[in-house]
Amino acid sequence: MRKDPKLIETQRFRLKEIQQSDIANIYKGLSDPEVTKHYAVKFPTIEATQEQMDWYANLRKKETGIWWGIYFKEGEEFCGAGGFNNLDKTHQKAEIGFWLLPQFWGRGIMEEVMPVLFKEGFESLHLNRIEGFVESDNHKCKRALTKLDFHYEGTMRECEIKNGEFIDLDIYAVLRKR
Repeated sequence: MRKDPKLIETQRFRLKEIQQSDIANIYKGLSDPEVTKHYAVKFPTIEATQEQMDWYANLRKKETGIWWGIYFKEGEEFCGAGGFNNLDKTHQKAEIGFWLLPQFWGRGIMEEVMPVLFKEGFESLHLNRIEGFVESDNHKCKRALTKLDFHYEGTMRECEIKNGEFIDLDIYAVLRKR
C-alpha cells in the first residue's frame, strides 16, 4: 500500500484518502441517524468521532484497509465516504463499506464511485474478492449492490447484536474478472 495519501477521480467526484482534518465531515455523516440506521457505528459528538478517525488511521498503518472521503469536484462539497477494511492479503479479499449523507441519496453517486473503488481494489490492492456485509433489512443497499454486480451469497442469521437485539447480515461479493 502507498504511504502518501491516495487521490482518485471520477467524472464528477474526487476521492481523497481520509485524514485527521476530515473529522468534521466524518462527524456530519456518522452522527446522522439516517446514515447510521444500518451502519455499525454512530457518534454523538465530534470528540467521540475521534474513535473513527483513529480506526481509519490504523487501517492505513496496519495496511488492513483504506477509506476515502467523497467530494464533488465542483465546489469540493463533501457527500460521503467509502473504502476497504478487513483487508486480507493472504486470501486477496477485503470488505467494502460506503455511506452517503442523506441529501445525496439517489443521485447516482454509488454507481459512479464504486466501479473506481473496485478498480483500486483489484488493481492496486491486488484483491480477488470484494465483500459487502449488509443488514438484512437494508433493502436499498442490497438493491444498489445487486446493480453493481455483487452477488448474494447467503445470510448469517443472528450473527451480530445491535441495540440489544440480534440481527442478520446478508453477504454479497464481487470477484475480479479474469
